[in-house]
Amino acid sequence: MTKWLRTFEHLIIRSLIYMMAVIILISTIELGYLLIKDIVSPPVFFLEIDELLELFGFFLLILIGIELLETIKAYLQDKIVHSEIVLEVALIAIARKVIILDFKEYNSTVILGIAALIITISASYYIIRRKIRVDLAKCQPMNDK
Repeated sequence: MTKWLRTFEHLIIRSLIYMMAVIILISTIELGYLLIKDIVSPPVFFLEIDELLELFGFFLLILIGIELLETIKAYLQDKIVHSEIVLEVALIAIARKVIILDFKEYNSTVILGIAALIITISASYYIIRRKIRVDLAKCQPMNDK
């Protein structure tokens, strides 16, 4: 039974990888199309601020997809979810939200909440990365001179 479940899990994970790759490819093509369309529309080679924000948001959305793909690949290889990758995805997602955020639409409480999220996730990411560096340093052989 466990062998069947393991095979099923691998099949699902591989299908997620393929689907995510297709989504990233299509999104990248769409980003290229939007960029070309915005550049060639009058005024040529000048982008309005809302067009720039849309392109940056789309770009970061593709980066989120790439990071999610990396998370799925890491799970397939190591059978664990790497928390630092998940935190990277969260930081990119929040950065995307902040970039496309219209501050006039939200009150100060929501903006403070977003700031608290950014600080908390950044601190968590820093702590995890620091622990990984310390653990790697412990594994390195000592060089005697």
